[in-house]
Order: sequence, then structure tokens, then C-alpha cells
Amino acid sequence: MVSEHSDAVGDTSALALKILVAGGFGVGKTTLVGAVSEIRPLRTEELLSEAGQLVDDTDGVDQKVTTTVAMDFGRITIRSGLSLYLFGTPGQDRFWFLWDELSQGALGAVVLADTRRLEDCFPAVDYFEHRRIPFVVAVNCFAGARGYGAPDVSRALDLDHGTPVVLCDARDRDSGKEVLISLVEYAGRMHTARLLDSVG
Repeated sequence: MVSEHSDAVGDTSALALKILVAGGFGVGKTTLVGAVSEIRPLRTEELLSEAGQLVDDTDGVDQKVTTTVAMDFGRITIRSGLSLYLFGTPGQDRFWFLWDELSQGALGAVVLADTRRLEDCFPAVDYFEHRRIPFVVAVNCFAGARGYGAPDVSRALDLDHGTPVVLCDARDRDSGKEVLISLVEYAGRMHTARLLDSVG
């Protein structure tokens, strides 16, 4: 729970939380950050090149012409006094060395998933599970993709019991905001439970 107070001149204390947005190549991370950000998002995208064809699997994302090479950054105010700083991670294996730096101090993460290429989010799920970083899986509902319910996706990814799975449209601001609220609530419960375990 976030505590807020006002001083004599009316300034309200504010809390800023760091959130990662992860997932496979072309799953919609840049789109999600851009859709929800209230500031102009910082993007580090480069055009896909012929050299990259040997290492970037564009099967299923044939229309993709750019890729994130460092991170995306955006900010959204969830409510007065609570802002989220969003860091979108690069999806390809060769950029994973950046993840350790980006994950420092993060409250939690959103793992975006595409049911047409669900295996692409396995590395992100493994990464956050092994580091005990709370995360939610957000299934980006692409047009033409077969619809699966949250329980089906949870079973397919072999998620730890209680890990939330939500359906979303990464292009839609309200949908993205709901995903982030789900993450903040879940991460809050996880951190509280761990704190209680440590003093119990």
C-alpha cells in the first residue's frame, strides 16, 4: 500500500516504481510502452538488416521492419502520487546482457506473449522466475490469432501457481494500463508475503 502525505505548502509525496516490459521478438513491447506512456517514449529502434536475418526469427512477424537494440522508456501516472517508469527490454538473445542492468531495482515485470509464438516468451518467464521478480503474463491478442483463455496459457507456460495471466491489446492505452495495475497489485502482494515470511 502506498502512503501519501501533504506538507504545509500542499506538496504531495510521490512514489515512482520501475517496471520492465519483456517478451519475445516482435511481441509488442515497444507498442505497449508507447500506447500507455504520457510522455513521448524514448525508443532505441534500428532497421532490421540483411545481416540480422541470420539471427532474428521474423517468422510470424513478417511486417516488422525495426527492432529495439537497447530499451524503450516511458512513464505513466496510475493515480495521484504513483507513477510507473516503464523499461521495455530488447527481445533477441544477443541483447539479453542488458536485462541484468535493466532489472536492477524493478518492482516487477510484464511478460508479453503471442499465442502464435508462445515459446518465444519462455526465456523471459524463466529469467524472472529464477530471480524471484514478480511478473504477470499479458497475452497480446493479435488479429487472426487463435484465442486461448488464461488457464490454457498458464498451463502451456508451466507458470508458478498464482502467477497472473491477463489478455490485452498492446495498442490500447486502457488495456495496457489494466495490465500494469494488475502487475502492481500482484507485486505488492508478493513483496508483502516475502516480508512477512522473513519476520515470521
